[in-house]
Amino acid sequence: MEPVLIFTIILYLLSSVAHAGYFFSRKTEIYYIGLALLIAGFLCHLVITSYLFIATLKFPVHNLFQTLSFTGLAIVGVFFLFNYKFKLKILGLYTAPLASLLMLVAYQFPAEHMPMATQNISNNFLLTTHIIMVFLGNAAFAMACGIGISYLLQENAIKTKNHGFIFKRLPSLNLLDTAGQACVMAGFTLLTIGLITGSVYAKQVWGLFWSWDPKEVWSALAWLFYALLLHERFTVGWRGRKAAIMSIIGFIFLLFTFFGVNFLLKGHHGQFTRW
Repeated sequence: MEPVLIFTIILYLLSSVAHAGYFFSRKTEIYYIGLALLIAGFLCHLVITSYLFIATLKFPVHNLFQTLSFTGLAIVGVFFLFNYKFKLKILGLYTAPLASLLMLVAYQFPAEHMPMATQNISNNFLLTTHIIMVFLGNAAFAMACGIGISYLLQENAIKTKNHGFIFKRLPSLNLLDTAGQACVMAGFTLLTIGLITGSVYAKQVWGLFWSWDPKEVWSALAWLFYALLLHERFTVGWRGRKAAIMSIIGFIFLLFTFFGVNFLLKGHHGQFTRW
């Protein structure tokens, strides 16, 4: 599997270079080269994930390598969906390097499956649904963060009347705001499904829907944060700059929920980031 892993990382890195080349040159053919490399990397990434699943007959998120790897796979997959919908070519410059970074870090850790206390039930449909929904939801929030950064850059270019390099290479504020809203709504929906299925699964395993596990608490706080963002967006009119900033802050909060809680606090989910 290691040769495929290395090849995947190389493809993601080459895609990052191509997307950077497109950003500076604005040549469409370079963009399509970058997109093709990203697709090839994604397919190789799918091979790795499928291999781990077949080898263990368990969803491959049972150690730090697998968790980072599946996070990268989810981010690239969600990028394809939103890029198809909104034609945000610039988002490739955010996605490809992020996927490269995740896989480079993952490469430092062993890929082998580690025994878990929940091994006898880790194929449970609810658990699998919970994992997929949460990872895809986080990936959508990652896209919202990237779009939020692009929005702030474009807004600054407009406000300073600097209609040069940045202004010509980023989409309109309206398109960025619309795409950012779609990402947050999709992420919130997926996260909601993930939390519900996770609670039902916890009831099956530990006899409680809610056990005050640190990951449960911080995930609930993240859910409330994005619920507030959507509520204020639709009732008060939090659009544009404010929504972009909140999307960036929300994703930073989510990163701590996803990784920081596992490393710094004890709980059921810590086993998913062991190495």
